[in-house]
Amino acid sequence: MSPVRGARERARIEVTAAIKDEARRALAAEGAAKLSLRAVARELGMVSSALYRYFPSRDELLTALIVDAYDSVGAAAEAADARTLAAGAAPRARWIAVCQAVRAWALEHPHEYALIYGSPVPGYTAPLDTIGPASRVGNALIGIARAAHEGRGIALPPLPAELRPEAVRMAGHFAEGLPPEVTAALVAAWAQLFGLVSFELFGQFTRIVEDRDAFFAHAADQLAHGVGLPAV
Repeated sequence: MSPVRGARERARIEVTAAIKDEARRALAAEGAAKLSLRAVARELGMVSSALYRYFPSRDELLTALIVDAYDSVGAAAEAADARTLAAGAAPRARWIAVCQAVRAWALEHPHEYALIYGSPVPGYTAPLDTIGPASRVGNALIGIARAAHEGRGIALPPLPAELRPEAVRMAGHFAEGLPPEVTAALVAAWAQLFGLVSFELFGQFTRIVEDRDAFFAHAADQLAHGVGLPAV
C-alpha cells in the first residue's frame, strides 16, 4: 500500500467514525426517526454532498449504527462468557454473566439499545447484513447450552407435543446438536432477557422493582434453570 493511499484510507476511517459519532449524538437528542444526513453534515461542518460519499442515504447510516450496536453488545456478551469460562465457571454462572453483560451494556448505551431493541424506525427496513451481528448474543447463549449438553448434560425442559415440530425446525436451523426441548426454552429465555432489560431501561419497573441488581440476577438464574443448565 502506497503512503498516499494509506493516508487516504486512514482519513476515510476517521471521517466515517466522526459521522457515526455525530449520528449517535443525534439519536440521543432526537431519536432515530428524526436522523437526518443534512443535520449530521451541518454539525460536522461538512457539505451534504461530501457526507453522501460516505453514506449515500439515511438508511445506510442507520444500518451502520445498528450493526455497530449489535456488534458492541455481542462483544460484551462474548467477553463476559470468555472470562467466566476461563475461570472454570459452571454453565449457569456463564449464562448469568452473559445476561448481566447485556444489561450493563444497555444501561451504558441506552440510545443504541433503543435503536436495536426499541420501536422500529418508520420507513426503515433492516438489510440482511444486520442478521449476523444481531445473532451474537443469542449465539453466546446457545454456545453455553451446547457446552452443557455435551459436558455434564442438560435437564430437558418440558415441551408440548404441538410445539415439537416447530422446536425441531428451530434446532435444525440455528441450534444444531441441541435437543428441541432446549432450543424452544432458549428462544423463550432470549426473548425474556431482552424483555427484562427493556422494562428496566424504558421505565416499566419504576416504583415496582427497587433492588434491580438483585432482581435481575435472580431472573437470569431462573432463565438458566428454565433452559435446563446445571448450576455446578
